[in-house]
Amino acid sequence: MKLVLNQPGKVYLVGAGPGDPGLLTIKAADLLKAADCVIYDYLVNPEILQLASPRAEKLYVGKQGCGKGWKQEDINRLLLEKAQQHRVIVRLKGGDPFVFGRGGEEAEALVNAGIEWEVVPGISAGSSVAAYAGIPVTHRGVSSSVAFVTGHETPGKAESSIHWEHLAKGVDTIVFFMGVAKIQTISEQLIQHGRGAATPVAVIRWGTYNEQEVFVSELASIAAVVEREQVKAPALIVVGEVVRLREKLNWFSASIAEALAA
Repeated sequence: MKLVLNQPGKVYLVGAGPGDPGLLTIKAADLLKAADCVIYDYLVNPEILQLASPRAEKLYVGKQGCGKGWKQEDINRLLLEKAQQHRVIVRLKGGDPFVFGRGGEEAEALVNAGIEWEVVPGISAGSSVAAYAGIPVTHRGVSSSVAFVTGHETPGKAESSIHWEHLAKGVDTIVFFMGVAKIQTISEQLIQHGRGAATPVAVIRWGTYNEQEVFVSELASIAAVVEREQVKAPALIVVGEVVRLREKLNWFSASIAEALAA
């Protein structure tokens, strides 16, 4: 028999950060320890889930692209259902809930249902994964602007909301989320709209994890590299001259090698 509360509980939309458990915020950790229910995504590091109480109900609602996994409307309904059964519900998302995390949609569903809620921002993969690859997304004299862009949308479709010409010519550093499967089209669109074919590009897989891999090439050839190396999601794409700084600033892979040798 499921418990139904006289007054609905509170839902916390919590960012789990990019993967490294050390990047989890203190507030997120505290909420996980206090949670009665944790509803988590595919990109949440299992080590972070261990912070939750053994008594907490844990529900996986992951999405892995290509139509696999939970539909957003079903997740929204689950949040409303669990708010009637628990006092503290943590909706745990990779990165930041409000940066390509569908957090705004879930917040709207909670507001419409009269459920109390709060957002707990997390460290976004957009800047942190690049940093772990030795790439600052802004750098004096190199990049004074950065754009976070979904790579999951079909770039060539008529109703595309991506302004390719502005991205190609008006933004120094472009970071694509969820775009590795469409990197050929992304590269073609940027070159077609004015970005130099020799622009450096980094594709970072499993960023901030010990398994992190970084593939660097030029805009014209990065798709071939991704295909040859069979790079799969999760991966972040960074386009811009800041990628060249990796040669000097690559720190994370070196620190892993030192740890393994110790």
